[in-house]
Parts: sequence; structure tokens; C-alpha cells
Amino acid sequence: MILSDKHIFEKIDAGEIIIDSPNNTWRNQIHASSMDLRLGKYFKVYNHQEIALLDPKKMEGEPLTTLYERDENTPFIVHPGDFVLGVTAEVITLPNDIVARVEGRSSLGRLGIVIHSTAGFVDAGFKGTITLEISNLNNVPVALYPGMRVCQLAFENMSSEALVPYGEKKSSKYQNQILPEESRVGIDPEFC
Repeated sequence: MILSDKHIFEKIDAGEIIIDSPNNTWRNQIHASSMDLRLGKYFKVYNHQEIALLDPKKMEGEPLTTLYERDENTPFIVHPGDFVLGVTAEVITLPNDIVARVEGRSSLGRLGIVIHSTAGFVDAGFKGTITLEISNLNNVPVALYPGMRVCQLAFENMSSEALVPYGEKKSSKYQNQILPEESRVGIDPEFC
């Protein structure tokens, strides 16, 4: 069941869901059935001019991306066809019995901006910023500004607490992330 605004406020006020938000603005970001998150200031772009192939078995070694930082007055320009890793400004902490789904905002979708390619699910027990997989499907560049509302979370109750929450699993590759993180598929058990 998706949490309503009433229950989102209750869970945050009770300390069950924790939202660490710059300038403590999160209350204004809650809507009837979701919470908007804002774009952070860090972006990573794959060094496609130096990489012949992204091979899941060989993801370690040479730097695959370049990190960029922008302030709220300096846009990050996403060109047509670009794929950029961004990050939320907010750090979220989910309890062991609530999951979240990341969705794009329709206002950005109407500009051609996609916020996640497939990774729109946040496990119970997760803590950190959310890495956004940003693409521009439009045929003109789009400016994105740190601090702008870029995606929304819908929270859902699980049938029970997780036996092993995300942060307690050995394979929790993205727990406590702050920067946008590249794929760590190369350390999945099937590749080790």
C-alpha cells in the first residue's frame, strides 16, 4: 500500500523514515501520495571517448567517469542522447519495513528528461542519496539545476520487516553513498 501524505508525515515525525535535507525544506516537498526530491550538485559522465566497452567482468581499474560539481546557479546541460549519473540532494534512510519507488516528475518528462533507466526501487534498510540515471530523449539540450525538484518517491509498507535489510547484506554495494555511483555489477557474486 502506498503511503498517503498523512502517513508520510507520521513516519518522518516518528523517525521511522529519515530525510536529511539541505536547508530542512522536505516538508514542502510532500504531496498527496509522494515526496519530491531535489537534484544534488554532483554529476558523473562516462568517459566514452576513452572506453571501448563497458564489460561487467572488468569494471574495476581505470576511471570510467568524470565527476562534475555545479552550484544552484550553474546548470548541468544534458544534451540529446546523453546518459548522466546524478544524485539527490536529500539523504534518505528507510526502516526495515518500508520500500520506496523513484519516479520522474511529469514536468521534466515533458522536456524529454528520464530520471531512471531501470533502477527505480529503493530497498528497506537503505541509507544514502539516490543515484539518478538521467537521459535526455529530446532533440534539444536541457539545463538541470542543483536544487530543482527532479524526482518523486512513493513509499510502500512491506508485509513484514525484512529479515536482512539492505544495509546488512554483504552485497549492499551502494549503502551510505553520497556521490552518484557508477555500476558495481562487477562485484556481484556471479562475477567474483
